[in-house]
Amino acid sequence: MTVFGVSLRQLWAHEKASYGVRVFVALSGAMAVCWSLGDLRALSPVFLGIIASALAETDDSWLGRLKSLVVTLLCFAVAAFAVELLFPYPWIFVVGLGLATFSLTMLGAIGERYASIAQATVILSIYAMIGVDQRLGTQVPLWYEPAHLLAGALWYGLLSVLWCALFAHQPVRQNLSALYGELETLLRLKAEMLEPVRGVDLHRRRVLLAQQNGKVVQALNQAKATILNRFGRSGRPGARSGRYFRLYFMAQDIHERASSSHYPYSALTEAFFHSDILFRCQRLLKLQAAACRNMGEAIRLGQPFEYGQQSQQGLTDLQASLEYLKQQQNPRWRGLLRSLDLLGHNLSTLERQFSEAGNSDSGAADLDTSLLDPAARSLREVLQRIRLQLTPTSLLFRHGLRMALALMAGYGVLHLIHPVNGYWILLTTVFVCRPQYGATRVRLVQRIVGTVIGLLLGSALLELFAQPEIQLLLALVAGLVFFITRTDRYTVATAAITLMVLFCFNQVGNGFMLIWPRLLDTLLGCLIAVLAVFFVLPDWQGRRLHLVMANTLRTNALYLRRLHEQYRTGKRDDLDYRVARRNAHNADATLSAALANMLRDPGHFRRNLEAGFRYLALSNTLLGYLSALGAHRRQLEAAEHDALVERAVTRIAEGMETIAAAVAERRSLPPTAEEESSLADQLEAAADDNDDGYRLVCTQLALICRLLPNLKSAANHTLREQTREEPAAVAAGA
Repeated sequence: MTVFGVSLRQLWAHEKASYGVRVFVALSGAMAVCWSLGDLRALSPVFLGIIASALAETDDSWLGRLKSLVVTLLCFAVAAFAVELLFPYPWIFVVGLGLATFSLTMLGAIGERYASIAQATVILSIYAMIGVDQRLGTQVPLWYEPAHLLAGALWYGLLSVLWCALFAHQPVRQNLSALYGELETLLRLKAEMLEPVRGVDLHRRRVLLAQQNGKVVQALNQAKATILNRFGRSGRPGARSGRYFRLYFMAQDIHERASSSHYPYSALTEAFFHSDILFRCQRLLKLQAAACRNMGEAIRLGQPFEYGQQSQQGLTDLQASLEYLKQQQNPRWRGLLRSLDLLGHNLSTLERQFSEAGNSDSGAADLDTSLLDPAARSLREVLQRIRLQLTPTSLLFRHGLRMALALMAGYGVLHLIHPVNGYWILLTTVFVCRPQYGATRVRLVQRIVGTVIGLLLGSALLELFAQPEIQLLLALVAGLVFFITRTDRYTVATAAITLMVLFCFNQVGNGFMLIWPRLLDTLLGCLIAVLAVFFVLPDWQGRRLHLVMANTLRTNALYLRRLHEQYRTGKRDDLDYRVARRNAHNADATLSAALANMLRDPGHFRRNLEAGFRYLALSNTLLGYLSALGAHRRQLEAAEHDALVERAVTRIAEGMETIAAAVAERRSLPPTAEEESSLADQLEAAADDNDDGYRLVCTQLALICRLLPNLKSAANHTLREQTREEPAAVAAGA
């Protein structure tokens, strides 16, 4: 294959390539039709309809996307014609705008698909307002604007359905590739934890590891949703889809083994400081991280995965080094060497999986491929989900109310300041107003900077290129750039959409007249959005941090109970076990995300931030100890599974649930370190005289016992800081 062919294949495999081609075909096709019909006035609403339809698009099978398209077009039609009919009656219009915005936002309780459709419907209704505003005083019929908006939405929707039918597996490969890319970073960060250097900041490395774990969990959830949408509801997978299932479950196993912790890293560093054993573990982990990267690249390009021999030699060297240490017969190393044995077993298992991964014929016949489907299955469940969110404590309810009031306020402001072309205020408010203050603040800066860049660049290009053909071509390119960059480079996306609006408007009017109003409207919309997020039922992360912390302990307790069942009955990767494991990791990721959002909150709302990160590091350590139990699951003999293990599991699980309840209720926790230390001593004593399986269980349970007092202390400290923060927040006028 030529270099050009390889580059083309890599470009096509990129996640933005298919999206970009689809959008380019939609925009250029619409432009060609409008140009051939000589109706450039229709170009702007058709383009806006394409944009709204693309914003409503979610990952799905072709049939699911077709169903979504029908729902989207119905919502769009109702919204567009409602704007046309109510526009002459401002008081009725503003009330309807608020009620519709709140109701549409609450549809997000049903699922991600309906949340996207709801937001796109709000955006399309504002596009309809812009069209009505621009044609005031003309003889254009009432149906003109809605018809062209719906035509653009239908055109893109049908193209999306066809594309999904032709390239059904491409999103699966892209998401699996992204998942293995995140696993590569996780393994590299894990390798840094094993660096045998004294004085390193292990707490900081643990926090970075916890944050990366959140990204892996997000990638796992995305990959699961993509596989579920295409294969999960159709019974047993076939040969090709079975390989995707196997790759997904392999990623889950890598994640569990990478999350495992068998002993405090500081103790390993101190004991084996003069040995090369930890360097060899670190090197092998980095080689396996590189294997994850290569695996992701092979999946993305649809090529076979070739696993080299370098890692195999690294494993051989590690085993030789471990055997040499065992021959030293050092009694102080006995427990630590057992932990290193388990670490070596994890690494050798990963090595075997990578070696077998190159077999493209391996399916999923021997796997339980059932996945938890979060979609609502009946109208009753849909209504129940919405009803559960109809409370001021719900984040969705707060965001819906905030959006409704913000748009109503924006509608009033535009009538007070400049009712002509003022609907960009509402559009800016919708795009800038996020559920969290920090995210809104970031989006606000990006929106303003992008708008200024777009207006400056647009004014220069309008001067340079007065020909309509060139301006339409530039509008097409700007629209394409907007779609490619809107999720990860919002400043560039805002500049691009500003350019597209200027060029399209210049075909039916004077684009220069739109520059200053557009800038003013952007500033006003941003101001309204940030005021709404700050004053209307604000979601300060620090105020609900205790609930997120409590959830990590509850899910970890359930994970421990599921692990206990596996050691009683034998290893099974069934749905119940995988759901418990995923819930524990999801809770850990949610805590990491909440702390990241707190970093952007005002200072007096994040006084417990440092304590929260300390709790995150301990919580992630706890999850690591549980993951080690999960990585080495096997059925224990009846004689081995004695009362001590039963009592320890019950005591630890109940202890975590007790801590969770106290944290959720914001009660201080009494110290129980002596009781937990005594249980840990019993477990460690029992571990010395039994086989490897029983010893592993006792050792990991003992580590968890010794961690619980630290978790209590960190929770108490976080609650004290949170209690101290609230009077300051009240004094600040929150």
